[in-house]
Amino acid sequence: MSTSNLSNILFQLETPSPLSPQKITSLLTSAKRELLTLNALIPKPTTPSPILALARQTLETGALLSIRLQQPDAFTRYYQQLLPFYEVPESSYGNQTSNQRSKVTGLYLLLLLTKGDYAAFHTVLDGLEVEQAGKGDGLEGDKFLSYPVKLERWLMEGSYDRVWGATKREGVPSEEFGVFSEVLVGTIRDEIASCSEKAYPSLPIANAKNLLFLDSEGSVVDFAQARGWLVKDGRIYFPQQQDDMRTEKDILVASGQVIENTIGYARELETIV
Repeated sequence: MSTSNLSNILFQLETPSPLSPQKITSLLTSAKRELLTLNALIPKPTTPSPILALARQTLETGALLSIRLQQPDAFTRYYQQLLPFYEVPESSYGNQTSNQRSKVTGLYLLLLLTKGDYAAFHTVLDGLEVEQAGKGDGLEGDKFLSYPVKLERWLMEGSYDRVWGATKREGVPSEEFGVFSEVLVGTIRDEIASCSEKAYPSLPIANAKNLLFLDSEGSVVDFAQARGWLVKDGRIYFPQQQDDMRTEKDILVASGQVIENTIGYARELETIV
């Protein structure tokens, strides 16, 4: 069976020249058709090593490009199609090893974090830990796998400043991780905002900027308006709390607890352990 058509498609997909989303989608569709023609969408004991390696490379390329196209559902489908290939012993691929598995798996773990699916996160993580047992530095030694593991730990600790720092451009292990990292920060920001509405009647805009990990006071105003908060005289007033007559001392006491009160993540973890 000739693999020239599939190899040519992969060459186009991996070219440094930027391709339009439409062109990428078209090429990925053609690549899957070629895999069907080669009977290589699912690995079999009789699949030749070169075709096996090419099929894995095709699916990994599709997964990573789906991230860049911001198509998490498509990425998830590629990841699920890759799982049988990752169960095949490396020796079956001949001398054509993959250097993308940990990146794809790390991205999937990060996607699960953005969804708050901690049960699935720990299921995947437990499997990786069993597989990595006794192998060098384990997960911590892999920059792609250790990244979501650290983020999850900091989320459980309520160390949102560390999560925020790790999602900055210089903190992410690759360009693809930046896509889900931004989504994760947005999820955290919404959680903090919901807790702030319950903890405070109002907040100075400058304080809200730090609390919500926003870059400017203008961004705070935009965020506040999007949530229906009242912005007046340098402060944000939360609609749910306009009738709350608590003292400034009460507000200060509550301010030390806002991050800790963001316990949705912790509740999810408790259901697992």
